Amino acid sequence: MNNFKIIIPARLGSTRLPNKMLLDICGEPLIIRTAKQALRSQAKQVIVATDHLDIVKVCESHNIMVHLTSPTHTSGTERIAELVSNLNMKDNEIIINVQGDEPLIEPSLINQLAEFIIKKSHENNLIKMATIAHQINQYNEIINPNIVKTVLDNDNNALYFSRAPIPFSRDNFINKTDTTIPIQYKVLRHIGVYAYTVEFLKIYSKLSISSIEQIESLEQLRVLYNGYKIAVHQTDIIPAIGIDSIEDLERVCKVLQDQRN
Repeated sequence: MNNFKIIIPARLGSTRLPNKMLLDICGEPLIIRTAKQALRSQAKQVIVATDHLDIVKVCESHNIMVHLTSPTHTSGTERIAELVSNLNMKDNEIIINVQGDEPLIEPSLINQLAEFIIKKSHENNLIKMATIAHQINQYNEIINPNIVKTVLDNDNNALYFSRAPIPFSRDNFINKTDTTIPIQYKVLRHIGVYAYTVEFLKIYSKLSISSIEQIESLEQLRVLYNGYKIAVHQTDIIPAIGIDSIEDLERVCKVLQDQRN
């Protein structure tokens, strides 16, 4: 199965880690590490969509396909939407959005998502976007605002995404004295990789920005706010470490060093 493409949105600016995409990860820039990992999937093409010439130069020097896009986009999906329009991609093509700061993303996870959206879109013509979730049961992860949670409907479509604990367990979180999570309490961690049809990306570029998207700082909420569905594939694959801090950077480098040894 190689009937999908990966586009990696890569913005140079970062409030927590300046020039994050160009940070050295065991001898290679972060964006190159991520692109090479994405190339291990079954995608027929991997493209970096960036807002800065420095990233263009780095990608070209490593023979990674790259295109320059507008610096004004507020989300990775907006950047991808511009690129598919610029490249005149066909409406029925499947695009996977891999975040540029995921150098350890599991290629099989990407393949799972591509297979999932192809299957779901054939079953239901209204499904044009999909993502992935993984069950968590550690209290410190559930309350961590850097870990996005989601709740689903009966058809495994997302009802909402939040940095807050959702669903909120009234009996277990109010006046809490321990961190034991009851077995029946299921919390899903959202894994920030998306799949869309090109047709839907063209629609997304015209959707109004929502207040909940801005409050939570979660681009996928624009889709739900405007009445579209996001199908969610639940996976047993534990998500790899993304890079949002210096501590994450150190952890990723250690993983890569251990893999070499």
